[in-house]
Amino acid sequence: MKKPLFVDRSLDAQFMAEALEQARLGAQLGEVPVGAVLVRDGEVLGRGFNQPIASRDPSAHAEMVALRAAALAVDNYRLPGSTLYVTLEPCSMCAGLIVHARVARLVYAASEPRAGVASSRGQFFEQDFLNHRVLVEGGLLAEESAELLRGFFRARRSSD
Repeated sequence: MKKPLFVDRSLDAQFMAEALEQARLGAQLGEVPVGAVLVRDGEVLGRGFNQPIASRDPSAHAEMVALRAAALAVDNYRLPGSTLYVTLEPCSMCAGLIVHARVARLVYAASEPRAGVASSRGQFFEQDFLNHRVLVEGGLLAEESAELLRGFFRARRSSD
């Protein structure tokens, strides 16, 4: 029997703020500012920001980087009982990763109308064929995340 997930909502904003800080680190390096933090039992297991340009790795999305770090930290590719905080609604690649890693809960900030699959372009996590269910919540610090992205792309367009 699965242990019920304890959700401490008082910490959600704190961990999402940490994910936003990760996004800012990526932006400083010229990467699209998306950040992620994976937490279990109040402990950060992994952090990451988008880095496909610097790493020359198309899979180096913030979620992928954070989950890889967490899996190494706990010496296991499965991360049950964990919560992933990410500043932008995940794409299909990252959604699949979240399921395969057995993340219990996903909390994302801003919606991604072009490629987000949690709610914007489909409800990936609600598909019947999935062998793991993820509790999904969106909108936490959404405006802060959206403004960070808008500012990044505004600056990029003005420098062209």
